[in-house]
Amino acid sequence: MADKAVFVDRDGTIVGLVYDKETGYVDSITRPEQVKLLPGASEALKRLKDSGYKLILVSNKPEIAKGRVDEETFWETQRVIEDRLRNSSGVEFDGIYFCLHHPQAIVEKYRADCECRKPKPGLILKAAKEHDLDIKNSYLVGDDILDIKAGRAAGCKAIMLGHANSTILQILDDEGLKVEGIVGSLNDALRIILSDSHGSEERYKRKGLSNGTK
Repeated sequence: MADKAVFVDRDGTIVGLVYDKETGYVDSITRPEQVKLLPGASEALKRLKDSGYKLILVSNKPEIAKGRVDEETFWETQRVIEDRLRNSSGVEFDGIYFCLHHPQAIVEKYRADCECRKPKPGLILKAAKEHDLDIKNSYLVGDDILDIKAGRAAGCKAIMLGHANSTILQILDDEGLKVEGIVGSLNDALRIILSDSHGSEERYKRKGLSNGTK
């Protein structure tokens, strides 16, 4: 039987974003010292895993391609994130999938219009195949419209982190994107997922009883 999973984005979902004074933008972290787990994120991931969901990290990470960080620093930053999660709640990912490409990359080997860069569903579909996952009953949780597009294109249910303002709601409507909720944190997403999971179990039990099965 295929496993259910929660596909999670990284920056803005598990770890906080940072303000870049040079560009004036709030962006993804690029250095180990910038790693800061978002409140409740580690505990929420642990509860999801304890509830039977596989945890799969899926994230666009074009910082190397854009020349914002070298490969060694990128992977060291990722190692620090994994260590913080492990030390905080003992949780580990079942799979980690990054798209390191960008169509306008300045680092030639990462310059590509690939199938793994969200909003395309390549990362999710690859993970689903390699881990034998039940996509239909899995979730994608992320803080960007691109995350939601990728999750829905793959066939997942989707939850968006952020604020349900009129602009976001209009974009979701215009793009025909269904979400299970727009919430403020991974912990809030956890409640939706577990509520849906318990509801599905009860519906299955009732269906079994109505068919005369045990």
